[in-house]
Amino acid sequence: MLKSLSGGALGRDFTASIVVFLVAMPLCMGIAVASGVPPEKGLITGIIGGIVVGLLAGSPLQVSGPAAGLAVIVFEIVREQGMSALGPILILAGAIQFVAGLLRVGGWFRAISPAVVHGMLAGIGVLIVVGQFHVLFDDKPLSSGLHNLIAMPGQILGLSNGDAATAFAVGLVTIFSMLGWEKFRPASMKLVPGALVGVVAATLVAFTLGLPVARVVVPESIIGAVTLPEQGLLAQLLNPTVITTAIAIAFIASAETLLSAAAVDRMHNGVRTNYNKELSAQGIGNLLCGFAGALPMTGVIVRSSANVQAGAKTRMSTILHGIWILGFVALLPWLLREIPMAALAGILVITGVRLVSVAHVKHLFHLYGPLPAIVWAATLICVVATDLLTGVLVGIGLSVLELLPHARRLRLNVEEESRGEAHEVALRGTATFLSLPKLSAKLESLPAAGLVILNVERLGHIDHTCAEMLREWVDRRRGAGAPVELFGATGRLRHIVA
Repeated sequence: MLKSLSGGALGRDFTASIVVFLVAMPLCMGIAVASGVPPEKGLITGIIGGIVVGLLAGSPLQVSGPAAGLAVIVFEIVREQGMSALGPILILAGAIQFVAGLLRVGGWFRAISPAVVHGMLAGIGVLIVVGQFHVLFDDKPLSSGLHNLIAMPGQILGLSNGDAATAFAVGLVTIFSMLGWEKFRPASMKLVPGALVGVVAATLVAFTLGLPVARVVVPESIIGAVTLPEQGLLAQLLNPTVITTAIAIAFIASAETLLSAAAVDRMHNGVRTNYNKELSAQGIGNLLCGFAGALPMTGVIVRSSANVQAGAKTRMSTILHGIWILGFVALLPWLLREIPMAALAGILVITGVRLVSVAHVKHLFHLYGPLPAIVWAATLICVVATDLLTGVLVGIGLSVLELLPHARRLRLNVEEESRGEAHEVALRGTATFLSLPKLSAKLESLPAAGLVILNVERLGHIDHTCAEMLREWVDRRRGAGAPVELFGATGRLRHIVA
């Protein structure tokens, strides 16, 4: 924290915190709406994620808050079990994450295939788009992604309804303002987020013209939005349905958080993520969100990348952004009540579309062949057609197929030898996601400066999960100015790290 208070770092962190605050405000409310809960629930999660998790996090520049990746599963919980079930589920999920961090299992979440993770995010993106499409018309999403998809033509045909057409027009103002700003904004204002511009434009249009559209509803006091657990909490925590759902949320939130942290590490050359500390911090955050009756949280890549790009140097930026959210909600709740619901839906439609990364699946197919692309597609389809957990489990099950040809020789030996200022790391055997935590820990433990020689002459096979981790590590190290050489690389491996 002393580093955070130094003059230069504090100035950069202060300005970055303003940028992150402006990005986070509309997303916190929009994700709450997509989750089927009042907007203030998302703001409470943003406050806890900023102030509490920001203070404890193992990834100093990562920003935590409500995530689009969990909106679908929360919507299902609220629809099937009611709002009262969300608190106990988050308390249990947070406890699982906290203990998992203490048991040092954080690194294992990085072993999840990138095809599964991106397939999951793509499926979530599709569900958000087809659900929020109906909110664009001041309507409510239906019970499943497939039902929402089937009902989409009916919304367009129902535009003869004046109020629905007005709400849709407000949503389009948001979308076009957001996209137009991101494409044509001047370089001097590149840090002003498109989502904020979209919300402001739609709110001004609706206010100036007095349009009859649904608006955000928030309580007079943020304290009034806090919902403590009801009596019988212990009985709820022992409910098998609550336990199963909590495990699913803990697993998905942890995977999204730690993969986001790995992405943030690639954006800067500062302190690397302590994955176990980050996992425990997220657990504490979700525990508090459970007791406050708020949304679950994860580390969020959109806010985190905005934080890094705005020049943040320490965790103080994340903490300050949470303080700004708290101050805004406490002092200006009347301003939030002027925001049209269709404007938040417009932001989430764009967010959902961007989660469907076709470029990533092309990258996997180009480098590793059809299996990762099949895993990605199967995960996406199962998430949309069934539910989030089923889709992830199907994806993980399919990714195990990559192990079958090497089932009798899955061992990986990692040997390090110092040669003056150079270090040689020799890999022998089979590198799969099962050995990724050990390999990643060894690579991250190498000195930041000096030549590293990766000897892969006796590496029999490397799967796409390990290969992606290795490629990212090489890119990051070379980007920091530290040389990396490969000895014995052939075929795919030589191409990956070229």
